[in-house]
Amino acid sequence: MSRKPARVTAAPTPAPEPARILIAAHSHPAVSRGGAEIAAWRHHGAMREAGWQSWFMGAAREAATRAGSAITQPFGPDQFLYTSTSFDWFKFANPDPNFPREFRAMLRDLRPDVVHFHHYAVFGVESFLHIRETLPECRIVLTLHEYQAICNHYGQMVKRERQELCHGASLRECNRCFPEYSRADFFLRQTYAQRFFALVDHFVSPSRFLADRYIAWGLDPARVSVIENIIAAPTETATPARPGARLRIGYFGQISSLKGIDVLLDAAALLEADGNTAVQIEVHGDHTNQPAEFQARFTARLAETGRNVRFHGPYGNEQVDRLMRGVEAVVVPSIWWENAPVVIQECLRNRRPVICSDIGGMAEKVRDGVDGLHFPVGDAVALADLMAELAADRSRLPALAKTMRGPAGHDETLAEHLRLYAKLRGG
Repeated sequence: MSRKPARVTAAPTPAPEPARILIAAHSHPAVSRGGAEIAAWRHHGAMREAGWQSWFMGAAREAATRAGSAITQPFGPDQFLYTSTSFDWFKFANPDPNFPREFRAMLRDLRPDVVHFHHYAVFGVESFLHIRETLPECRIVLTLHEYQAICNHYGQMVKRERQELCHGASLRECNRCFPEYSRADFFLRQTYAQRFFALVDHFVSPSRFLADRYIAWGLDPARVSVIENIIAAPTETATPARPGARLRIGYFGQISSLKGIDVLLDAAALLEADGNTAVQIEVHGDHTNQPAEFQARFTARLAETGRNVRFHGPYGNEQVDRLMRGVEAVVVPSIWWENAPVVIQECLRNRRPVICSDIGGMAEKVRDGVDGLHFPVGDAVALADLMAELAADRSRLPALAKTMRGPAGHDETLAEHLRLYAKLRGG
């Protein structure tokens, strides 16, 4: 008597768990609104939209003794805040004895597949080792936003005394800028950073210019990709500027010496001295996180400016499109190389031509005569002359608005990040 084989029902294939990512930045948009933390926050939102389980980890620095846990969740269940009371800015080392234990416990709890840093400051470069030892299969990605590992002068590659551009770090030149540190100190600084950078699986640079600087410093070109920051998708179609009786030029972003605010105010003073009333400069930004000496000097300069400058103070990211559409062009007068200023992407999104310094990431992102206009870095006379010319010929800026390229697409930039993660995770 034949017997039919028993029918075996295959167990259903379990649905794959959503991939998990931890995005970390040296601050939090609720604490500071710099470009790196904004880029990281938008990255976090985009990953959630893409179906990933995403957490955001920011940081804050407190002068007083910290009470309680080093890592807390004051802003929501998907957000962590590390509060640091000390940090070694020379070596980017974190001496906090509580951080390794709490950070490793958080990693074991979340078990991310990818940790993507948008900075290593405050956390310390040792964070890469904590991840590697706690979650050996986790992939580590670092987006480079400036040159801090290369340059001890706030990562700006600007010489300390005369604010001159630095074209390349060396033990000799770095010691000249900071004689309190020996050449041996700078050698050990670079060695220390590179030791932990070796644990990073891949580096992302939003500009080719910055990528090349880090490759010259010692990064393996095969571990560096140029990918734009993820920016907010436009909420509405950009509208042409409405020319008024006066040419309105906007300044947006953090207000500091290296961002070129003095160059802009010098140019405004030159226009005032010439009796040129055809240009109005609208300054939007925050200066309160700068050194006390700069804050006092900036406040004094504002009191001396003529009627062609209006200071509006800080603004929220949700306001930038509306504010930017109230001007005909945006000036980016930074006296350092920059990388990929978020404000330039916002200008491209709103089709507002960019008037920028002719160096670094600014010159890379803004094609002269196509997306905007260049002027010699730090040259207030040239900037004043250019603004006066644009006020005299009001047809130039509308023509540039038509030839501007669009910003890096939100979806395509996200897709580039996802392709990178897939490659690092083995497809």
